[in-house]
Amino acid sequence: MEETFPTVNPSFQGASSTPALLVLAARYRYFPPDSTATLHSASSTIARTLLDASTAVSGCVVLSTCNRFEIYCEISAECNAAKARSDALEAVSCCSGLPLTDLQALFEYHEGSAVAEHLFAVGCGLDSLVVGEREIAGQVRRALATAQAAGTTTGRLVRLFQAASRTAKEVGARTRLGSAGRSVASVAVELAASRLRPAALSDLSVVLIGSGSYAACILDLLLRGQCSDVAVFSRSGRATAFAAARGVKALTAAELDAAIGQADIVIGCSGSGTRIDATMIAPRRNNSRLVVVDLAPNRDFDSAVADLTGIDLVTLESVRQAAPQADAAELQLALTLIREAAGRFSQQEKVRAIDASIVALRHHLQTVLNHEVEHLRKRSGSSTSVEETTMAMRRLVHQLLHTPAVRAREMAAAGRHDEYTAALEALFGISVDPNVPPEFRRNMSEKLVV
Repeated sequence: MEETFPTVNPSFQGASSTPALLVLAARYRYFPPDSTATLHSASSTIARTLLDASTAVSGCVVLSTCNRFEIYCEISAECNAAKARSDALEAVSCCSGLPLTDLQALFEYHEGSAVAEHLFAVGCGLDSLVVGEREIAGQVRRALATAQAAGTTTGRLVRLFQAASRTAKEVGARTRLGSAGRSVASVAVELAASRLRPAALSDLSVVLIGSGSYAACILDLLLRGQCSDVAVFSRSGRATAFAAARGVKALTAAELDAAIGQADIVIGCSGSGTRIDATMIAPRRNNSRLVVVDLAPNRDFDSAVADLTGIDLVTLESVRQAAPQADAAELQLALTLIREAAGRFSQQEKVRAIDASIVALRHHLQTVLNHEVEHLRKRSGSSTSVEETTMAMRRLVHQLLHTPAVRAREMAAAGRHDEYTAALEALFGISVDPNVPPEFRRNMSEKLVV
């Protein structure tokens, strides 16, 4: 009489392909100024909105900087990239209020293995206004930390962003792209000071608007340049603690106008969305020249400031034009390192995917083994003979699994893991779940080791 038994744990069913990665990328310089401000302000709510509304996206990390806005997604196994893209754009539109038709024209898309190469290049500063700048590496780390705190990321996205950080360190160590310490902030500060020559930075008075990590970076540059006359203002109310920790003056809202009137340089990097209009800048003492530096992605200053007499406005576009050109040989080396790192990441993810197939096979054989052992126990009634038989059967299963497991990893490294997974489904009727918990993988492996 032919017997039947369950072949697959229900937790393994319903997944026949591994999830994919997707990034929607848009640079701020392609956005109208008002749209940029709106999008940046909405960036903190987009990931959660997307995950709550979409069945196509299982994880999301948003990277929003002074030069770009990017959404990294892991696509659910049962969905495709087109559905994920559509859902992501709808979430952006919902959170920002920007028309969906406008957003569709402003984003470019990368899928699969191209996502890692794109993020690694971004994290190494190759896609920055100042090629090779190091600030973006910290912004990539903070984007991941924010997503983890909000619970919107996945294991694969965490691995992707961590690999991006490692790649940035490798490129920084093996190339000279960032050796001069050039960054958006440093070029902007140098550009502002150069427009007030012959005065040195140490002779200038600066008002800094903002108290975040970017403001801290700029203040550090100012202090290293011996600029001791710095005052900080923040609409968030954090200026007092921020300034005290760095030995500079904090400004209240009532003091801001007068401080601007006395300053040589005003730098905005708050990203608060509350702009300083021309009426605050216009009254200049003794008609002295003022350089206004606007580094906030959503603009800290009204565009009319540029039309005022005696005002020199430095923007992100000014920084881009003034940024030094990267050495071609160093740039090519960086690109090579990035492509190699992206290839390693892709291969490692393929191996992880085939591991899920191996776990499914182990679980299948373990289920068969347990069924046979129980059947034998009921028939023989002898615990001693049953234990001996059990050990023999375990050894048999272990031997049977060895070669398929080795072959599976070989095929994964060659990019053929889908063939292995398809074979399991065709031969055993096993549905492979790529999202098997790590502890379950360990348990299944340990059970079959004699």
